[in-house]
Amino acid sequence: MDKPVLLVEGVGKSIKGQHLVRDISLTMNSGSVLALCGGNGAGKSTLLRIVMGILQPTSGTVQVDGLSWKQNRKAYADKLGYMPDDYSFAKGLTAWETLHFWASLRGLPRSRTEEALEEVGLADVRDKKVTAFSKGMRQRLLFAQAMLARPPLLVLDEPTNGLDPYWMDEFVVLVNKLRRDGHSVIYSTHQLPVAEASADYVVFMQQGAAARQGTVAELLERYGPGGLHAAFAESRPGATTEGASR
Repeated sequence: MDKPVLLVEGVGKSIKGQHLVRDISLTMNSGSVLALCGGNGAGKSTLLRIVMGILQPTSGTVQVDGLSWKQNRKAYADKLGYMPDDYSFAKGLTAWETLHFWASLRGLPRSRTEEALEEVGLADVRDKKVTAFSKGMRQRLLFAQAMLARPPLLVLDEPTNGLDPYWMDEFVVLVNKLRRDGHSVIYSTHQLPVAEASADYVVFMQQGAAARQGTVAELLERYGPGGLHAAFAESRPGATTEGASR
């Protein structure tokens, strides 16, 4: 059996006695998409930073394509593409210059910069200064750099923040294409319709823990017309609503 592209086992993170992530376990195979859903402060970003190796867990282990961060940091990083939830772009650089800089760090050809800009719909503004971009355009550029090296696993932190409805739909198209091409994607989002349209598996996080999880098909079967919204409502503290079946 092929090794999973992502294996998270019993991961927890505490800082000064505060539990940010509590005993999370996940498994992702190649060509799969997992969405982390939950409110602000639920632990989604912390978990993604642990997967990236930016933060080290207090407990538990993480492997990406069979590698741990401690074994070989560079080889581990080469397996990943990361889109942070916010980023301060260098002043004075155009979209093309910014993306080409990231591509050069990965040893990628000039043509890959052109392709990535095209894929996220920014080819027409390649020579525009990034500091003049809207929030949604900056998000698309960050998504492009995460895809640059076509890594086995993309880690996207709130990738749909600031996107208009058209580009939310395009995000779903891009994620589905990545899946078909054999890449895996784990991302956090507040947009439940996006998760429903693009993810195979959804984890609802609350206070650092996995409050509810399952495949999209399983959740839709259980909650019927309420879909992921009903599952999210039931995962909140103090919720008493029972999932409606079809």
